[in-house]
Amino acid sequence: MSKAKGKAQEMKGKMKKAVGGAVGDPGMKGEGRAEEVTGKARSKAAEAMRRMKKHGHE
Repeated sequence: MSKAKGKAQEMKGKMKKAVGGAVGDPGMKGEGRAEEVTGKARSKAAEAMRRMKKHGHE
């Protein structure tokens, strides 16, 4: 799990959400929102793991 992959997924979700909104596709917009949230969570988890390792917790 890496922070970069989480950020990439978050950005992909934001784009999908925007496109879904622009074309009037609520399903695509919802998928984008879910992907955005998942990416954000992965990014936060990776950051937490990095901090734990930095302080000697594994």
